[in-house]
Amino acid sequence: MTLDSTHFTSLFENATEGIVLSNGKGNIVLINPAAQKMFGYPANEVIGQPVEILIPSRFSAHKQLRNGFYEHPQNRVMGKGRELYGRRKDGLDVPVEVSLSSYTRDGELFVIAFIVDITHRREIEKNILLQQRELEKMASDMRKLNTQLEAKVEERTLILKEALQKLEESQQELSEALDKEKQLNEIKSRFVSMASHEFRTPLSTILSSATLVSKYVTADENEKRERHLRKIKDSVGHLNGLLEDFLSLGKLEEGKVSVSISTFGVKEFIDDVIEEMKVIQKKGQQIDCSYAGEENFTSDKRLLKNILINLFSNALKFSPEETTVWIDVKNVDHQLEVKIKDQGVGIPEEDQHHLFTTFFRGKNAINIQGTGLGLPIVKRYVDLLRGDVSLESKLGAGTLVQIILPELNKDEV
Repeated sequence: MTLDSTHFTSLFENATEGIVLSNGKGNIVLINPAAQKMFGYPANEVIGQPVEILIPSRFSAHKQLRNGFYEHPQNRVMGKGRELYGRRKDGLDVPVEVSLSSYTRDGELFVIAFIVDITHRREIEKNILLQQRELEKMASDMRKLNTQLEAKVEERTLILKEALQKLEESQQELSEALDKEKQLNEIKSRFVSMASHEFRTPLSTILSSATLVSKYVTADENEKRERHLRKIKDSVGHLNGLLEDFLSLGKLEEGKVSVSISTFGVKEFIDDVIEEMKVIQKKGQQIDCSYAGEENFTSDKRLLKNILINLFSNALKFSPEETTVWIDVKNVDHQLEVKIKDQGVGIPEEDQHHLFTTFFRGKNAINIQGTGLGLPIVKRYVDLLRGDVSLESKLGAGTLVQIILPELNKDEV
């Protein structure tokens, strides 16, 4: 069965994309209603005119480009990697996407241009970019506030209480403002949901402890006062950790994380990271480290530290008391291999292929504090270091994470 000319005419007349047909001389032969509406010209005003009538005059090289296309015609998307514009009859420029195809009839070349007006898409992209910048500023402001709170918490508990109340008010205002936005992208929506959930517990702890501290004023109540101050410090530290995750993700998304290469002693470096982890170890938890290979390694020490801290934090957080986390490190043949194994709750098999997805959390981790950003950030850092990360886990039997990094030099970055 073949389509007759009536069908082709109907397709041409009713297409939602603009369609412009030009001959071998670059003159317009046909223009469909969608293109007439897009450029504000009736057909009789453009047919027979050069196609440049629909192109802003600043693109003076278009005629040469057109002639080059006619010499070697091929179906392709026009202007890949560049912004294209059309010129309306009223002189306004319209951002467009253009696809070209061609055919030959009676020895003459004809070129078909399919044109899409992307003005609305550009407006959406600009709106999303503006929202992302606002979000980064909000996160930065909250981080600065929490740093100030941590420094003053012991001596100015009343000021801390007022500041935290303002922070809660800011969160409420933020949620109300975000609810009014209709073009929020997926990352921003998930951020609001995660932040409102994860911030609530530490904020409530800080607020209640700050209130109680002011009531313990006698010497024999020092122990109670110290206990609540520790709770405040722990909660502020948790808030800072959450904010660090959000800021790290934002910097990675914007491509603002750079790689700085240096040579360092691996064994001493691993020992320092393990020492930092002691503050979050639960009762009876141990970290067992084994090391083999060369003494030094060349890579980005800062990014590697962030990777290990994220992996250790997960291993300790998802493991019960009186358990061991093992780290096995091999530095051989200009390659660093690190394995971290825990005795934690494990990860359901159906969840494992989502673990490096931003904000995803396994269904058995819902009641454990976290943002769902740790492993995605680890993956992005490992990619920056040109390495690989893999994971093996069994529900109720713990998790093994392995990273393999090549040795780098400054010429590679």
